[in-house]
Amino acid sequence: MLADLLSQCYDPDLEESWGNERTATPVRAFAVRIHETGCSLRETTTILAELGVERSHGAVWNWVHRLADSECDLPEAQPKRVAVDETAVKINGEWSWLYDAIDTETKLILDVALVGRHGTDPAAAFLHRLDEKYDFSDTVFLVDQFGIGLPLLD
Repeated sequence: MLADLLSQCYDPDLEESWGNERTATPVRAFAVRIHETGCSLRETTTILAELGVERSHGAVWNWVHRLADSECDLPEAQPKRVAVDETAVKINGEWSWLYDAIDTETKLILDVALVGRHGTDPAAAFLHRLDEKYDFSDTVFLVDQFGIGLPLLD
């Protein structure tokens, strides 16, 4: 599902910020959003590599700074349908878990978290942080067949 979201276009105004890059704008925007949530540059490149996009941490650093220099305001979300996923990624030989939430209508990445352990506590903390940022009173959550190990925002 994430690959489908990345293949769709984001705000066309972002194109001016990127110049002539070999990486598609949606992928660069996704990488910047991952980094903004607290992941390091190397963690961000590892996540991209898991999705089949091999780029250096220096390239991601450039993307982050170009977007910051563009003074582009991030869109706000009033999510009605949110896709939530948990994915295991191996970083420097150790397993970590990536949690993400995406507004399926706007394709806005609501939040991303990379944690070093698996279980209901990290998933609950991720969902709690989401609940503090957005009003989910009328939101439908979409999860894969495995879910993320706990009921969503009771």
